[in-house]
Amino acid sequence: MRWVAGAVVVVFLLALAKVQVASDSLTASAAAAGTLPTRVPPSFGRLVYSWLDRLAPAPYVETTLAQDALARGDLYAAQRYALRLPASGVRDELLARVAERRGQRRLALEYFLAAPDAAAIEDTAELLAARDPAAAYRLESLLETRLALLGTHPDAVAEARWRMGRFANRAAWIAVPGSPAQFAWLRRALRDFEAAVALSPLSERYAIEAANQADLLADRKRAAALFTQALAIDPASADAVAGLGVIAFQSGDRAAAGRYLNRARALDPQSLMVRALERDLR
Repeated sequence: MRWVAGAVVVVFLLALAKVQVASDSLTASAAAAGTLPTRVPPSFGRLVYSWLDRLAPAPYVETTLAQDALARGDLYAAQRYALRLPASGVRDELLARVAERRGQRRLALEYFLAAPDAAAIEDTAELLAARDPAAAYRLESLLETRLALLGTHPDAVAEARWRMGRFANRAAWIAVPGSPAQFAWLRRALRDFEAAVALSPLSERYAIEAANQADLLADRKRAAALFTQALAIDPASADAVAGLGVIAFQSGDRAAAGRYLNRARALDPQSLMVRALERDLR
């Protein structure tokens, strides 16, 4: 019995080693030149995984085969393996990549949202914003809603709201100057930036963005509070100090603005906010 048990263990270990080598051969493109994975032909990996697929079609087997098919450009096989997976972000991501390679952009976006693949959605939104920032805003809003519904980490949701604010501003700048539509977009951007601050209260960047937006809308009290919040997050923030100087200048206190400028210069003389305050005080 000991010999039988030993033989079973040896066979099992050899099988595991074979699967590991097969896995390495299918990801050889990421391996360093001259290493073992680059010396094993990918066909060996496909053979082993095809055998595993018939024997025990586990999700990791289907995923590996789908990824390999995608890398080879076999979109039919990639879709076939992906559809065998249970509903999951991995399945949606694979189907999105298949649709993307086929030029089915709308379908790909739907799968990327379902996954959700924030990077893919954001890349598409950036390209879209060049010609239609309002459409980019709507797409980013769908991503934000999806992330929130899935209970994604608040920082990821905050990033989506911040990007929404940026797209809202871009939509504002192509609207008729001084029009209700432009003002509505600017106010929407402020709401999005403030939502990002609420979701990620330790982010100085979001607080600065919201403060500048409030200042743009002539809400100096709100802007001052947000610059103060940014400074509390990062006491070495030249942007936050200079921002408070800008608010002091706009309120007619040039002496205070000058003091803020000197303090901000000592922190970072190249800060954009420092440069802005310097222009105000000339």
